[in-house]
Amino acid sequence: MSKQSINICWLRRDLRLDDNAAIYHALKSKDPVLLLFIFDKNILNKLLDKKDVRVNFIHETIIHLNQQLQAYDTSILVKYGTPEEVWTGLLNTYNVNSVFTNHDYEPYATERDSGLAEYLSSESIAFRTFKDQIIFEKDEILKADGKPYTVFTPYFRQWQQKLNEFYLKSYPSKRYFNNFLTTPPFEIPSLRDMGFEKSTQALPGLDFESKLRDYEERRDYPADDATTHIGMHLRFGTISIRYAAREALKQNADKWLSELAWRDFYMMILWHFPHTVSQSFKPAYDKIRWRNNEDEFKAWCEGKTGYPLVDAGMRQLNETGYMHNRVRMVVASFLTKHLLIDWRWGEAYFAEKLMDYEMASNIGGWQWACGCGNDAAPYFRVFNPELQTKKFDPDYRYINKWLPEHKQQKHVKPIVEHAFARERILKVFKEALNS
Repeated sequence: MSKQSINICWLRRDLRLDDNAAIYHALKSKDPVLLLFIFDKNILNKLLDKKDVRVNFIHETIIHLNQQLQAYDTSILVKYGTPEEVWTGLLNTYNVNSVFTNHDYEPYATERDSGLAEYLSSESIAFRTFKDQIIFEKDEILKADGKPYTVFTPYFRQWQQKLNEFYLKSYPSKRYFNNFLTTPPFEIPSLRDMGFEKSTQALPGLDFESKLRDYEERRDYPADDATTHIGMHLRFGTISIRYAAREALKQNADKWLSELAWRDFYMMILWHFPHTVSQSFKPAYDKIRWRNNEDEFKAWCEGKTGYPLVDAGMRQLNETGYMHNRVRMVVASFLTKHLLIDWRWGEAYFAEKLMDYEMASNIGGWQWACGCGNDAAPYFRVFNPELQTKKFDPDYRYINKWLPEHKQQKHVKPIVEHAFARERILKVFKEALNS
């Protein structure tokens, strides 16, 4: 008996059914479509926290999507394993014509997809991928000489000029939902099956529209909670980037729109310069002689540096998996410049703790704060945490919330004196850059 001919749509970081490029194109093809999600052991095995809120978020989202799909007599096939072993099994079970998925720009993902494309090609199966998680990708915004931009301001000018309805149009996937493959409800591996437990951390909501009106004016004040908190939803594609950009235009939220452009920019940088995952964008900065004092790094991680704004930010991160963006800049600058600790140590800590961790933006942000990235703050710009506090948390509302000992005046003494740290970093950076 011949196996039914189908197409497979592989969901990764695009966990929604409507306005999803890969789902739309898959459903418009002639064969019925099976949705697939893989809990990838190559990724999960590296996670130290077995209550990782991101794994919980994905798991809950998959369950929710499956409930929506019941109305169409279909289900997501959810597998736990490495992509290599999962795909081998799938091709033994189904007669697959084409595989549809959306682009992923991180180095592991590009290597994985390249290997899969080769394997599928050897089996005469088409591998079709689409842009979905950003507005402009790869080579869509280039300089006149055909090279990628490495400075944000001119990139953003062209980004704005190119932005139009075509790029923001949603994919009407729902029109074609009847083309999903009819399946029984597949069993979803439990968190426990995969070696994880339920997290108690609160997940961010999706009500971001109401925050846009005052975003530009209030976004830098951490106590106001005036940011949108949709980083995690953008990271895992539970919201369409096209909808987010349309909403920004609708409300004239230019500053917030530029934040979406920064996200595109860093994805483009990661694509063209994958070495930035582990090396400085500016190679000279890899000559810096970091102190990398482990006790001081531990104090930074635990929020015990003696600088209230830095410590409040780290406590917020450790407790909630989130940190206000202004404070992220301050703590990153403090680690690299006050303590002379390698930016990669801080980037790795954020990768472990941030629920909205996005590789491209996180690496870009850390290299910006350190001074070693593209479009970076110059190395001699050293954030003064006390001045940042006076400017953005003058009444200590944010600090007192996350650092109660500050209110009781029981806070530890500063780990290093600001003026001394500034002189030290200038000397060390200058030596490295002139060597």
